[in-house]
Amino acid sequence: MKLNKTKIDDEIYYYFLKSGEKRWMYRHKYYDTLGKRREKKKSGFKSEKQALKALLKLKADLLDGNVKKVEHDQMTVSQWFDIWFDAYKSNWGVKTVARRKEIVENQIKPLIGKRKIAKLDRSTYIREFINPLLEKYSPGSVYMYHRIFSIGINAAVNDERIPRNRFKNIKIKKDEKLKNFLTPDELNILLVTADKFSPNRSIFIWILAYTGMRKGESLGLKWDDIDFNKKTISIKRTRDEYGVRLPKTRNSYRVIKVDDILLNRLRSYRTWCKEIKLKNGKKLHENDYVIISIQSGEPIGDRFTYKFFNLMYDDLKKQGINLKRITPHGLRHTHATILINNGVPAKTVADKLGNTVEMVYKVYVHSFDEMEEKALDIFNNALGGAKSGAK
Repeated sequence: MKLNKTKIDDEIYYYFLKSGEKRWMYRHKYYDTLGKRREKKKSGFKSEKQALKALLKLKADLLDGNVKKVEHDQMTVSQWFDIWFDAYKSNWGVKTVARRKEIVENQIKPLIGKRKIAKLDRSTYIREFINPLLEKYSPGSVYMYHRIFSIGINAAVNDERIPRNRFKNIKIKKDEKLKNFLTPDELNILLVTADKFSPNRSIFIWILAYTGMRKGESLGLKWDDIDFNKKTISIKRTRDEYGVRLPKTRNSYRVIKVDDILLNRLRSYRTWCKEIKLKNGKKLHENDYVIISIQSGEPIGDRFTYKFFNLMYDDLKKQGINLKRITPHGLRHTHATILINNGVPAKTVADKLGNTVEMVYKVYVHSFDEMEEKALDIFNNALGGAKSGAK
């Protein structure tokens, strides 16, 4: 392709396509961040003025010190998120690494991975990423995907790959009302159903329901974490498919008060564990995990929990009981909701869950709304139902 200089600027050229159409391009030499001589060129402009405008913008970026922006203006979303993931993953927990990797590979790359990160605009992002996701996933999930994308984009801004985050304040309507919990009557039905199964499965449900623990915290529970005399359980670790780790946050380290109902069940279950261990030629030790396999006596895996929930709901279906379906984490929500609905202060609930008071107010807003309505009735009843307006 023969390039011809123009009179408008020494770095702007024109050329002809095979069809005979005329096009313009620019070629600009500059120094990169390492002081090496580089050339930036771009072709395909349909007019001389368009080419000049683009060249002037390029020069302005370089004068402003935005060398990285110039060097990476052709970088795709996929390319940047690969760089971001590899650079920052060592600072994340194993679950965060797995979750973000999954979102990058399964949501971000397939939908907008080929888009140039420097040219992706807000409306295109909403049209090609947010809207298709809302057709497939819940608003809460889409909000999470958008949040991970924004974290990656903020890192691109900090790394001077792009000038700013264009995707702030995008409204994704979330269903704020918590649904993943049971009423006390529904919980009783689930507990009765759980007792139909093996002791290790049953005690798992009772621990979650009576303590509000996270699933990983219950799987990480050891016998020496349980003080039968002081009637407490200490949360010291979490365990899942990614291994054993420290609790989720500083607040997650905590000591939970438990009642005799759960403690008596734990005593009976401990006898069962000793028998299972003996069948496998082993003894039960204080530092053994509480939830073990009926076959091997070894700690059960994370998948066990979901399989068990499916078994319980299959059994309920056979009985003709249409119980609202929840996840293992739903028992934590159930525990908190029951406490709040019975007047337990938010600070006490937060301490028991290993959360902040702010998080408790945010997650369980539905319960606090109900308590506010109850408070009006309590106050009115305390006054004997007296009506206002008396003279």
